[in-house]
Amino acid sequence: MNYGFVKVASAIPKVKVADCLNNSKEINNLINKADEANVELVVFPELCITGSTCGDLFKQRTLLNSAQKALMEIMDNTRNKDIIAIVGFPYEYKNMIFNMAAIIHNGHIENLVPKTNLTPLERNWFMGGECLGNDFYSTNSYSSIKFAHIQKPSIWASRNFKFAIEFQDEFTNLLPQSNLKSLFSADIIVCMGANVEYIGRHNFIKEMMNVHSKRCTCGYIYASSGYGESTTDAVYGGSAMIYENGELLKENELFQMDSQLIITEIDVEKLRNRKLKNPYFLRNDFNTLTQEFEEHEVKGLECENKKKNKKSRFTLTRSICPTPFVPQGRELDERCNEVFNIQVAGLCKRIEHTYSRTAIIGISGGLDSTLALLVCVKAFDRLGRSRKDIVGVTMPGFGTTGRTYNNALQLMHSLGVTIREISIKEACMQHFSDIGHDINNHDVTYENSQARERTQILMDVANQLNGMVIGTGDLSELALGWATYNGDHMSMYGVNASVPKTLIQSLVLWIADNHVDESSATTLRDIVDTPISPELIPADEQGNIKQKTEDLVGPYELHDFFLYHLMRNGFSPRKIFYLAQHAFEGKYNDEVIKKWLTTFCRRFFNQQFKRSCLPDGPKVGSVSLSPRGDWHMPSDACSTEWLSECDKI
Repeated sequence: MNYGFVKVASAIPKVKVADCLNNSKEINNLINKADEANVELVVFPELCITGSTCGDLFKQRTLLNSAQKALMEIMDNTRNKDIIAIVGFPYEYKNMIFNMAAIIHNGHIENLVPKTNLTPLERNWFMGGECLGNDFYSTNSYSSIKFAHIQKPSIWASRNFKFAIEFQDEFTNLLPQSNLKSLFSADIIVCMGANVEYIGRHNFIKEMMNVHSKRCTCGYIYASSGYGESTTDAVYGGSAMIYENGELLKENELFQMDSQLIITEIDVEKLRNRKLKNPYFLRNDFNTLTQEFEEHEVKGLECENKKKNKKSRFTLTRSICPTPFVPQGRELDERCNEVFNIQVAGLCKRIEHTYSRTAIIGISGGLDSTLALLVCVKAFDRLGRSRKDIVGVTMPGFGTTGRTYNNALQLMHSLGVTIREISIKEACMQHFSDIGHDINNHDVTYENSQARERTQILMDVANQLNGMVIGTGDLSELALGWATYNGDHMSMYGVNASVPKTLIQSLVLWIADNHVDESSATTLRDIVDTPISPELIPADEQGNIKQKTEDLVGPYELHDFFLYHLMRNGFSPRKIFYLAQHAFEGKYNDEVIKKWLTTFCRRFFNQQFKRSCLPDGPKVGSVSLSPRGDWHMPSDACSTEWLSECDKI
């Protein structure tokens, strides 16, 4: 396992019905290809050694003997290979035939797993696994192999991960046992199928796997019978899919005439970290059930040289999204619509509850205040109130540029809100004089005095107008502590508190396309194109923004990437760096990623005190830094371990 990833594969061999020798060759070829790609677990369809459509031939001695011989050849092929192969075959015992899954590793059968939930047609040839009893050992040429306990959830532990096995008819059961197997620490569920294709069937299976892998917080590998099965009454599509916690990582193309192998990586570390956060995996209600739980060991190879060689050859084949908060295509429209409505609903409730007559908001011409204003407008429309009761206050300071100033005024005018302009320059100069600060010294005092002056103005105007100050700060700024304490850090309700900067950009563009007039839309697009800046330092000689936030703290797309994987997945800096290398390949080099990752870790810990006293604000996504909700962290927690790991990258 590298960086928490386990390389897995789903294999669909091109079978010939009842030709076990041919089928074993196809299976061995796929195992060899998977092993060359450093796959640790490869899954085949049920009854793949014989074909699943043999019918009454399953009761023929010739077929059973041939299947046993083919299984031995597959076992022999896995010697000195550090790969676990799960294959299906018919197994005879005491005049009964069972639909079996064999767990094969390093030339041995580790366990045999019988299918229990049989269809009425299958019962013509097979017996259910319950007929084997509880503690049965075989005595024939398979040697002393223990069958998986039918009455207990069984899990197999390899060197790097734990997995469980189920058959497709068990997966679609009302009470699939894989729920318990996942609860008892299975990282990956293996599903072997022989699925007949007909209209809508494939989409149904995909929907089930999506929900099932999400509910169980697990990886899910599915392999179903394909080309070569009998087409007497139906056609088998040969479906191979690999899911991870509700996300389809990879799938093949159906109805292919050749053998297929799909390979990807399942992030076992992410799944385990997600389970640590899920209260249903932490409850103690299942103690009585765990006494009925059975775990088997799949021992790894003792070939240390091969282990080292495989680790050095590990390559990540799955894509890593550089914008985890911002999906693409239709999903982005759905995300923006949902987030915007959550923000609006939260503000509506808060305004009604506090009997606020007005909403006061500081408008800078930047992204955050723009989104907050759009939320206010939609909320007042929904409440049936006049937009004139929204008071947009623009407060030009020493660093305000013409572009942001004009955009602020144009947007407020086109949206029809009340506009107030209150310059902070004279008040700040008086304040500098009072505290004895040189106005030419553009240090943190110079900057923060302006931010606090603006907040004081907003609070006092809210008192004048029986209103509430609407906060504009976003999730990314809160993570970095990029806010003036008791300045723009404070408000009466923070509508953007759990919206990351990268998503705000998409939200504003989405609103421009769907919810405002053309004049407002034009202004919104220019605001998105404006460099992000607090505008607390005077502009350059050409009147352009001189103080750019991303030059000071780093690109927000990197910080949002770091934030998501730290908060949502609990990853270490080392793994976040590795993922960022893949996600931003060709855009940021290793030195840049390391620099800003170190900055992120340092600021994230050191600035917690600002998050410990945040105003209320609606949670819109899976990541939130509210001290009352999702993130409980002491303000004086040490960042030593995280920064030390950054140094070692």
